[in-house]
Amino acid sequence: MLESSCRMEGKISIVTGANSGIGYQTALGLARMAGAVVMVCRNKERAERARREIIRLSGNRSIDLMIADISSQNDVIHLARMYKEKYKRLDVLINNAGISVDKRQESVDGYELVFATNYLGPYLLTNLLLDTLETSAPSRIVNVSSFVHKMVQGIDFDDLDRRRGRFSAMQVYSESKLAMLMYSYELAKRLEGTGISVNALNPGLVNTNLGNSYAGFMKVNALVMKTLFGISAEKGARTSIYLASSPEVAGVTGKYFEKCREKETTKASYNTRDWEKLWEISEAMTEKARERAVQKPKIQPIIAMPDTSPHT
Repeated sequence: MLESSCRMEGKISIVTGANSGIGYQTALGLARMAGAVVMVCRNKERAERARREIIRLSGNRSIDLMIADISSQNDVIHLARMYKEKYKRLDVLINNAGISVDKRQESVDGYELVFATNYLGPYLLTNLLLDTLETSAPSRIVNVSSFVHKMVQGIDFDDLDRRRGRFSAMQVYSESKLAMLMYSYELAKRLEGTGISVNALNPGLVNTNLGNSYAGFMKVNALVMKTLFGISAEKGARTSIYLASSPEVAGVTGKYFEKCREKETTKASYNTRDWEKLWEISEAMTEKARERAVQKPKIQPIIAMPDTSPHT
């Protein structure tokens, strides 16, 4: 097991979507390596249960909890602000949170929900934490993409909000994961020389609750696929843990991994003009949020976060 050969003492990691599935197993794996872990979750009750279980199983009490909906830009601003107020360093940021829905929904900011959760929220969170990651260098950004990025030929930049035609859950989810992959490549290029590495990964077809919100045939199909071909969340988390902790990938950046090995991705994913276009669109979609982030808050944002600072 990775935790038997890697240690994370003195290091702090953020794991988004950490109350279940791959995120939970990633947080647990890092906790077993004696690292401090900040779990970012949307549901307070489920998150607190998961935190208690991670502490019980790992014997590591340096497990913190911050409540935020990654699809909400205000939540992401508050999350980044509260993290910086409490911690002075960040060694690993794992953008794991993700959803898939079978009908078009909007985030509180008015963006298509899957794109807002799986890509735009992580883009904003990473942007707001870059200064802390840089002062903590060498540090790592780990972005959870997926093999489904191969199922699309590119990103439909003209209809990111999915207002045209029939909503395709697989198309939307696949494009969000392609966006995460392209972003990882572009960010790695922009951060050259900073000591921050950026890598993306495919966790595999994991038997988690992703897709449980589907209805009818889509729900049955997703369940059958996961049951017949899916791997456990523990196995799905291995590459995330590897990229977060292994000395084998120290300094490795701008790569895509599967089963802890570097892999090539699709031709579409290497389109550098689309990397830049995605970056420009992302900047525009988060511009007001980034402006608010540098303003001093008039009131203290409320985020449930027990006082569980890492022991020194």
